[in-house]
Amino acid sequence: MKLSALMAAVLVSAAVTGAQAADTLAKIAESGKITLAYRESSVPFSYLDGPNKPVGFSVELSNAVVDAVKKKLNKPNLEVALMAVTSQNRIPLITNGTIDLECGSTTNNTARGKDVAFAINHFYTGTRLLVKKSSGIKNYGDLGKKTVASTTGTTNALVMRKYNTEKNLDMDIVLGKDHADAFLLVESDRAVAFAMDDILLFGLIANAKSPGDFEVVGDALQVEPYGCMLAKDDPAFKKVVDDTIVGLMKSGEFEKMYTKWFMQPIPPKGMPLNLPMSPQLRENIKSPSDKPAT
Repeated sequence: MKLSALMAAVLVSAAVTGAQAADTLAKIAESGKITLAYRESSVPFSYLDGPNKPVGFSVELSNAVVDAVKKKLNKPNLEVALMAVTSQNRIPLITNGTIDLECGSTTNNTARGKDVAFAINHFYTGTRLLVKKSSGIKNYGDLGKKTVASTTGTTNALVMRKYNTEKNLDMDIVLGKDHADAFLLVESDRAVAFAMDDILLFGLIANAKSPGDFEVVGDALQVEPYGCMLAKDDPAFKKVVDDTIVGLMKSGEFEKMYTKWFMQPIPPKGMPLNLPMSPQLRENIKSPSDKPAT
């Protein structure tokens, strides 16, 4: 009987500790600081426009969440800390509590859902190929025995490896540490193609030294949603983030933000992406969902 009581106490203690570990709002209130992640080259979601100056569609989503947290905690002078992350370290930095929110270009899928939580989806994309126009490459079948780039820690790298095996293309898949690094592999002719979310490829081309040299080709291998990442099992903070994004969608502000970053000229070169909103995203605005890709 005593042993059972002791076991129960241990389980309750563990549950409380777990709850405290995932109580982001309490942590922010106590420290007086919220830490946001940003990406350095995920155009137009989160990227640098000058030293230590992240800008983009996802950055604006993050800033809207900060405003909501300030209001909820009644802390108008809340400190906002910014931390650069990569595809490889973004999930560990969420799970260990170093960062509180990551709004970038992160695919919401079931595998990642085991470690982190995702907010309402804010974009939909598919893996395609960035190539030089002079390469003659038009689709995946043209990549046999060639060197193809992707980015470390992304679903795209996994998709390409799987496709390579299934189609027996004998590609040499090389991984850049970030999107800019992988793009450089194509720009410098060390790879013939860069496999990545199509929207990120359009963004990289818009900011390239010679945008006219590149194009995006190939079928979309799959359609995946992007979502902001936060700690798992933290319903209070997830509600703040979700309510913020849904509020922007219902008010029409989300569509204005989309137009600003996807249809109009963006920094640093003032080049527009001219990418209309997808049917999947329009449906998600009508019926907001955090449903992951499989």
